[in-house]
Amino acid sequence: MTIFIIILLLVLGVVLILLEFFVLPGITVAGIAGVVMMLGGIYLSYHHYGSTTGHLTVLGSVLFSLFALWLALKSGTWNRIMLKTEIDSKVEKLEEDLVQIGDHGICLSRLAPMGQIRINNHIVEAKSTGAYVDEQTEVEVIKIVDKVIVVKPIK
Repeated sequence: MTIFIIILLLVLGVVLILLEFFVLPGITVAGIAGVVMMLGGIYLSYHHYGSTTGHLTVLGSVLFSLFALWLALKSGTWNRIMLKTEIDSKVEKLEEDLVQIGDHGICLSRLAPMGQIRINNHIVEAKSTGAYVDEQTEVEVIKIVDKVIVVKPIK
């Protein structure tokens, strides 16, 4: 019965580590549980059957883990669940003569600190000087840095 528990711990440990590696991002409970299960199986092997069997269990665990990893990578299973979308959109560039420093506009959304404003009958993305600016507040363009419009509220 003990040998069955050892094998079960090792197999479940490898499965959880593979799930951690391929499916779950970061270090999660599955990865930690997988490592604990594998270490528990190895400990039980040393404790119940001695050092020779324990050494063979460690060797077998490493070989089984590498074989399972190779099989998982080779099978192509992960290609079916892998995200394959590509982002092909582009950020709309601000035309040079569309907005000038000193132009006045009105906020269409809250600037916190980014939002949309209507200026010169165009809707553009703008950034406040740091403070939140509420909707329907009149603003003035104070600078344009790298195609980003910086505005301040008009009191």
